[in-house]
Amino acid sequence: MDKLLNWIDARFPLTALWESQWGKYVAPKNFNFWYYFGSLATLVLVMQIVTGIFLTMNYKPDATKAFESVEYIMRDVEWGWLIRYMHSTGASMFFVVVYLHMFRGLMYGSYRKPRELLWIIGCLIYLTLMGEAFFGYLLPWGQMSYWGAQVIVNLFATVPFIGESLGVWIRGDYTISDITLNRFFAFHVIAFPLVLLGLVAAHLIALHEVGSNNPDGIEIKKQPKDPQTGLYLDGINSHPYYTIKDIVGVVVFLAVFSAIMFFVPEMGGYFLEANNFIPADPLKTPEHIAPVWYFTPYYAILRAVPSELVSFLPATQFYGVVAMGAAVLIFFFLPWLDRGAVKSIRYRGTLYKSWLAAFVISFVLLGYLGVVPVTVWGQFADGWPLLGGADKATVVARLLTVVYFLFFLLMPWYTARDKTKPVPDRTT
Repeated sequence: MDKLLNWIDARFPLTALWESQWGKYVAPKNFNFWYYFGSLATLVLVMQIVTGIFLTMNYKPDATKAFESVEYIMRDVEWGWLIRYMHSTGASMFFVVVYLHMFRGLMYGSYRKPRELLWIIGCLIYLTLMGEAFFGYLLPWGQMSYWGAQVIVNLFATVPFIGESLGVWIRGDYTISDITLNRFFAFHVIAFPLVLLGLVAAHLIALHEVGSNNPDGIEIKKQPKDPQTGLYLDGINSHPYYTIKDIVGVVVFLAVFSAIMFFVPEMGGYFLEANNFIPADPLKTPEHIAPVWYFTPYYAILRAVPSELVSFLPATQFYGVVAMGAAVLIFFFLPWLDRGAVKSIRYRGTLYKSWLAAFVISFVLLGYLGVVPVTVWGQFADGWPLLGGADKATVVARLLTVVYFLFFLLMPWYTARDKTKPVPDRTT
């Protein structure tokens, strides 16, 4: 094995690559529970690629056969049901670990200098992941797939001047059809996975260039090195220490993943909707159309924005589309919005903690309101001033949308005025 490894190293930097990217990569000693989700996201990405390859062996991107091919995979292909449920459960679990990974960045200031570019690449991964999930959502060709894609694509038709042409360009036709299915299949299977893999590689390279953040927000590279070990005082080799730690996280994750996949793969309709077990029918619209749960916070923002903002502007849903896009793109500006004296939430004051809690609550509640119809809570009675006859869910969604954006827009103000605790010289 040594001879083989030496032969490879003479022709390809295998050992040097392993040592620089993981084996001898120096990470802070004080990683906690929140640092599992980066490696778990990589695990799920690999799982999605492998299961996706097996699914494409039997799936037919044809409007007349797509739904039947999915049923064939579920009923007749040996272990096909397992592969399909691994892929569908993996799609939702991918967003679970990515959202938790992003939340950890918000808590510990992982977007602050010198990691601005690392954060931007991560946001690009998030956008690409959303596109990948959207293109894959149409492929089962069920009722919710078809009509959900119809609604989302039609939103682009609200763009002034170019909307109609833009909608036709995305669909490849005047409505969701076989051409759209083939186009989305190509994007889902080839184009977006390649982009995603490239961005993940760039994310890891950028991470290992600037070094990992930690729960204290202390830059260990500014510390002197131990003359005996050659490591920074608060640093430790990723292997074997974080290899073992990540394996523990993988075992727990796979236990939860397996429990969902084997016992509740539909997850009460959140992972797989009941309407998606019905073949797509262009002539029969489902009673309630909603995207999958990981898109619903932005869908709720879209619905919350009225189509007529001011009387002198034309009524259009484009205002909601702009708000929905801004809700995603505003994450890119976090490194320059945060003016706090410290990075980690451990040493921040009550202002940042309160606003972060309000943001998380608004995001979760918006996600719920995006799943249910706007009539879920009924309407305000006519006696309510300005609110008489309005849907309660819509009013709440508007308030939550305001809180969502204020978290970002007021960040320069409340982070600069927040009372902070002194940061220790060493990790705790």
